[in-house]
Amino acid sequence: MNAKELRDKTPDQLREQLADLKKESFNLRFQQATGALENTARVRQVRRDAARVKTILNEKAAAAAGTE
Repeated sequence: MNAKELRDKTPDQLREQLADLKKESFNLRFQQATGALENTARVRQVRRDAARVKTILNEKAAAAAGTE
């Protein structure tokens, strides 16, 4: 997922995607703790995707506050 795709989404869609990423992050951490995690790089990817979504949500919130 890249920032350009995320900027096209609405804040509600971004919040929903962030919730999904947090669930996936929890599941990955659980798998890692039990030794069942095969793709360890996915943990990093999900963490960065979540940060990317948060950044764009903050940008949209700042833009909305700036126009008012």
